[in-house]
Amino acid sequence: MKKLFLLALTLCAFRSADVRPTIFLIGDSTMADKPDASDPERGWGQALPGLLSDGVAVRNHAVNGRSTKSFLREGRWTTVLGELKAGDWVLIQFGHNDEKKEDSTRYAAPQTDYRRNLLRFIRETQAKGAKPVLLTPVVRRRFDAGGAWSDTHGDYPTVVKEVAGETGVPLIDLEALSRDMVRQAGPEKSRRLYLAFQPGTYASRPKGIADDTHFSAYGARKIAGLVVADWRRQQLPLAAFVRKTAFDGKAADELPVVYQPVFRKDTFRITAYGAKPDGQFLNTSAIQKSIDACSAAGGGTVLIPEGLWLTGPLTLKSGVNLHVKTGALLRFSQNREDYPLVVTSWEGLDAIRCQAPLSARNAVGIAITGGGTLDGGGEVWRPVKKEKLTASAWAKLVASGGVTDGDTWYPSEQSLQGSRIKGAVSLATGYDQTKSAAIRDFLRPNMVSLVQCRDVLLEGITVQNSPAWCLHPLLCEDITLRHVTVRNPWYAQNGDGVDLESCRHALIENSTFDVGDDAICIKSGRDAEGRRRGIPTEDVLVNGCTVFHGHGGFVVGSEMSGGARNLFVSNCTFLGTDVGLRFKTARGRGGVVEDVYVSGVQMTNIPGEAILFDMYYQAKDPVPASGKSEDLPPSEARPVDEGTPRFRHFRVQNVHCKGAETGILVRGLPEMHVEDIQIAQSVIESRKGLLCTDATGLILKDVDLFTEKGPVLFVRDSRKIVLERIGCRPGTGLLLRKSGQTDVRLLDTDTSGVKKVME
Repeated sequence: MKKLFLLALTLCAFRSADVRPTIFLIGDSTMADKPDASDPERGWGQALPGLLSDGVAVRNHAVNGRSTKSFLREGRWTTVLGELKAGDWVLIQFGHNDEKKEDSTRYAAPQTDYRRNLLRFIRETQAKGAKPVLLTPVVRRRFDAGGAWSDTHGDYPTVVKEVAGETGVPLIDLEALSRDMVRQAGPEKSRRLYLAFQPGTYASRPKGIADDTHFSAYGARKIAGLVVADWRRQQLPLAAFVRKTAFDGKAADELPVVYQPVFRKDTFRITAYGAKPDGQFLNTSAIQKSIDACSAAGGGTVLIPEGLWLTGPLTLKSGVNLHVKTGALLRFSQNREDYPLVVTSWEGLDAIRCQAPLSARNAVGIAITGGGTLDGGGEVWRPVKKEKLTASAWAKLVASGGVTDGDTWYPSEQSLQGSRIKGAVSLATGYDQTKSAAIRDFLRPNMVSLVQCRDVLLEGITVQNSPAWCLHPLLCEDITLRHVTVRNPWYAQNGDGVDLESCRHALIENSTFDVGDDAICIKSGRDAEGRRRGIPTEDVLVNGCTVFHGHGGFVVGSEMSGGARNLFVSNCTFLGTDVGLRFKTARGRGGVVEDVYVSGVQMTNIPGEAILFDMYYQAKDPVPASGKSEDLPPSEARPVDEGTPRFRHFRVQNVHCKGAETGILVRGLPEMHVEDIQIAQSVIESRKGLLCTDATGLILKDVDLFTEKGPVLFVRDSRKIVLERIGCRPGTGLLLRKSGQTDVRLLDTDTSGVKKVME
């Protein structure tokens, strides 16, 4: 009997542990679930479950139009009490409708009825053994004509704070948190948080909507993020329910949220403007007219149907979704004269270049979508190095025309002459429109150039054969690349995939890259010009991408003089990229790269480094051609100045590599070490293991380095290096070699199969 009693107690204990508390929400429309998925309105409570761990139950009883008074009168609170159990939580947010003096069924004066009702919610929640949390009402969007903020809630937030103070109940000051967020966004960008849509955008709102109280899906998610972040800030027990991400120490609410544009349901067909799909007729005027008309009408979709459409350079404008349908090929002209010289940017410097095949400047709400292909005709622009071709391919290229200097083929004499100019060809070096005209063929454009745009979507398209970089968003905000394929010949000089330069809030997901230079690249301007601009690339998510050829799979630099931070990379696969994770800079760049998180990267057949931190970038191919040395010149410490770059606070985990020349290469400067790098839970098979020079605070934990050549770990002139639970092949000759002024701790590592541990 005693054993049965103990068993019963044990089962009850397990059952109690399995019962997770439920989070109840009571409030008004700003919090409520909206059942119509086709309508744009969302409450922040609807977005809350997406920020919580699996299995956390949320019961959203908030209802449109309710005040504390009507919520009680209609028996809705009685329903909640009937479901409430000990240990549950109740989040209470009212105020919007309590304010309505003209409606006696809802009005609750702040210092009397409103206060009493809040106290009742608290008292009756606690009587059930549950825990209440008070929230001040979220703000409406109110700016005056001069752009100054206007309050709309009067005394209601103050009463909520007073009641919380009197009762000791946790308080989320959502009024203050949302006010700060809306103010920071400003009068224009804050519209995206609320319901601001033109007629024809949603069938449920045919006349459009301008509602500064209720939230869009984007706004609801941002508000829910504020709530959850405040749980964590206050260290409330609720914080234990927040979903953890794959990134070291990061909760779900800490990841960037990227706004994605929507478009009016209005289609402009390019054939209506005279376009012809025969591959011969130049459709520049017809397509541009359709874009202009679409934008002037308030936006919509410009449709490129099936067929081969030849065009010169196009300019995308606000509100336009350029939809390149599956089976459509938008082929850009190979007549270089079709591309006028314009002021733009080249490799981080202001410069004159030929106009991009597809460009936009200061546009809001633009997209390039569909399953079709954009071809930049890049072979008439790009130089080609002889060492990258077979003898027969080189002979064929030379016979096709152009000129050569013996080592490189150029498409024209102008292109060759431009290549011989020493230093940058930029506005700062005197290359204005007039001076640049003599070398215009050398001034090849990036294929898609987006400058100072926001709310950008690229989805489903294939972009290939670019004159230089394929996709170049510069000074853009809220840009999404999804299911995009980017291709360039493997030998394409400057044939990058996507280069985000001084951009904020970007999402690159489920996309494929096979290019001639860096694949997914983060930049922020070059040297003094970049530092004067001073705008980092920040808040970037890269997820689920595959890279075939490329100098680097995911890359930061080398033009990073404005800095980069809050970068998150996950679930990516690199198949034969020269380098896997490539972080590069050089003296003179300046800028700080920090807060970079990587989790879940798979690699195979990497000719260079699986993971590279390099502060000696020399603008050379990452894998030297046969017979060329990769050794660095001797380097001594130099004075630290504004041109001294910094790499710090990187968290890399769950990296698996099958085959690389070097597993991990860390190469700081004597005067500025690479700092605070942690690499964990990773397995790398490579010829050489860890090579570390001039680093501080490097930690390798639970890392297996299966090498062909010893030592497995080489550390020189570095401080505070921790190597914990390092795995290597049985029979390894030497595990660790130290050199110079080095401080290394080797911890909890099985060295039984190693011939020599350290020298």
